[in-house]
Amino acid sequence: MKKYLLFLLFFTSVFSYAQDVIFAQNFLVPETLNTSFTGATRGTKTGAVFRSQWRSSALKVSSNFAFADTWFEGFKSGIGISLLNQKESGSSYTFNQANLNFAMAFEISETWFFRPSISAGFGMKNYGFQNLLLEDQINLGSPWMNTGSIDPAVLKAQRSFIDISSSLLFNNEESWFGLTIRHLNKPNISLTEAGNVPLDIFFSAHGKYYLPVLDNVRTWLADKSKIYLLSNYMKQGVNSRFDAGVQYVFDDKISLGLTSVTTPSKNTDKTTPLSSLSTFVGVQWQGYRFGYSYDLNTSELLNSGGIHEFSISYDFNINIRELNRYKCVPFF
Repeated sequence: MKKYLLFLLFFTSVFSYAQDVIFAQNFLVPETLNTSFTGATRGTKTGAVFRSQWRSSALKVSSNFAFADTWFEGFKSGIGISLLNQKESGSSYTFNQANLNFAMAFEISETWFFRPSISAGFGMKNYGFQNLLLEDQINLGSPWMNTGSIDPAVLKAQRSFIDISSSLLFNNEESWFGLTIRHLNKPNISLTEAGNVPLDIFFSAHGKYYLPVLDNVRTWLADKSKIYLLSNYMKQGVNSRFDAGVQYVFDDKISLGLTSVTTPSKNTDKTTPLSSLSTFVGVQWQGYRFGYSYDLNTSELLNSGGIHEFSISYDFNINIRELNRYKCVPFF
């Protein structure tokens, strides 16, 4: 029982201080990172991402994200909802959060738009401590166990909280730059009745920059090809991460990308500068877009089975976006 308790407390601390799920496909499905993409296609859009990591280990983790949003042209604003679910098999940890997102768009020049947004969410986390057996529940003189305990280690199996976040986005026809700050109200995620453990603010600065390296190349392949630089710096508490990479897009239909995941802050002696490499591919067909990514671990966590992600989305107003592309955020 002691080992089981220590196991659960370990994962409690891990998920408490690294609450936010980071999806490898945040450049294919940017709604996972920045709520200012709400309504950014000037139409109605829906999608989902499915993430599975460490499948070859006993610590399998699955994360799922789904969203739907729409645009109101008369108000120059978008509204949407998003749902996030995460589950860890070893400790029965589960996390669920539903968010309501609102974004606006302002034309600040002939080519640039400014899109601020705000998001309000309700989160709930559950650790499944019902399987624990504490010392004062053992009754040696009876075959029955006590259902209650006064042990100070008794933890709440469930914690719910309100979560407030905000994002900013600047974009032109080919590039975008954004900023996201989550947990502005620092919600209490403590598992004890009188405890107060504020969730650390999550900060992300990200961008996708179009490289005009093929603009002067007069070939059929160059005319249909685009190359982008990708970057995303994230920080939450003492932990930080920086993703950098490149994306190739052919005819706005096929996307190939590679990003490196680095850890600027060296929190332990075993922290490596390069923790993983993430590859992703996206295919667009009519209003549908499909994506797949695989993270190759380069740290000491070997034989974990890697990290797989699948995504699917559908744009109900794909023709509107094509006719007014300069007013929409580029996704591919």
